[in-house]
Parts: sequence; structure tokens; C-alpha cells
Amino acid sequence: MSANVLDPEHAVKTERGTVLQDPPLAQFLFSDTRLSAVWLVIRVLLGWGWVTAALGKLSDPAWMQTGEALKGFWSKAVEIPATGKPAITFDWYRNFIQGMLDSGSYVWFAKVVAFGELLIGVALILGLFVGVAAFLGAFMNWNYIMAGSASTNGLFGLGAILLILAWKTAGYYGLDRWILPRIGMTWQQYGPRRVRSTVRMDQVPKVNP
Repeated sequence: MSANVLDPEHAVKTERGTVLQDPPLAQFLFSDTRLSAVWLVIRVLLGWGWVTAALGKLSDPAWMQTGEALKGFWSKAVEIPATGKPAITFDWYRNFIQGMLDSGSYVWFAKVVAFGELLIGVALILGLFVGVAAFLGAFMNWNYIMAGSASTNGLFGLGAILLILAWKTAGYYGLDRWILPRIGMTWQQYGPRRVRSTVRMDQVPKVNP
């Protein structure tokens, strides 16, 4: 009899030495295809939000040509008012944005933002690499929040985190249903070392009563 098991050397174990598994509720929420319809609704809503935000930028010369729209957003974000709190809380992030302003990076970065939002939205709607798209979306939400723009970014970020956790089933009603099983065959070849154990019946020691 032979079996392939993951090497448990680096796994978290219980006091009895068994590998700690996800609780049943987490497995049901994030790994069960019966909830895929719920994730479909969430990802389409988030995806449509990203697409609509991108379409407004793609048709605006201030985003696609001069970058003045992003320059204005960054300039307002780095301001330190005489009274009250600045939009950016952390100095290191303010310095980063100021450096982007001083170098004129808003001209090309505005295009990255617009096309990035579009690609994230389309990927979420189609169910294509949902986990990756949700991660990139959450990263953009985080940057907006860090720059002082809360708006709906917190809600979008929460939805993205849930989709990241449910990456295996969130795209089940989408392209991931066919793509993930195929690419999964590839990454498992380079994943954690597997141990093959072979037990022959004539090697099992006999126990005398």
C-alpha cells in the first residue's frame, strides 16, 4: 500500500502531534463549492465597482494624458494643515507620495491606476484568478485609505479579503473552475516535499497474543 502525504515537518501540530486542521466552519465558508454562489455575488459587485471607477478615468485626459487628476489627489493628500490632522497619518507614506510628486510620476502612474482598476474588475467579474485579483484590489484600497480617502475603500477591502480567503471556490462559477485545476497540477510539483511510504504485509511484525 502506498500513499502520498505532505511533509508535516513545518506544519502546526496539536499536543497529540497531529497536524492542526482548519475548523469545519472555515472549511465550509472558504473551501466548499456550495457557497460559491455567495462569492459570485460579492465578486461581481466588487468587480463592477472597479470597472465603473476605471471607465471614468479611461475617458478622462486628466488621467490618461497629463495625470493632473492624480497629481491633484496626491497634492491634497500630502498637505499638512495649520490646524487639524493631515490626510496622511504616517510620515513615511507622505514622504513616498511626495517623492512621486516631485519626480512627476503621476503622469505614468495615473495610467497604471486606471488600467489596473479595469483589469481587477474584469478578472473579478469573469472569475479569473480571483485570489490574485482580490489581493491587488485590496492593495489599491489600502493605498487609497493610506492617502486619506476612506469612502468605500474599507468596504471594498473587506470584500477583497473574504475573496482572498475563499480563493479556491470564489471563482467556481467562473473561469477559475477550469483554470485552477490545471495550474494546480503545476504548483503541486514544486510545493512542499512529499513523502512516499510503502508498507508490505510481509514486513509487518507479528504480535504474539
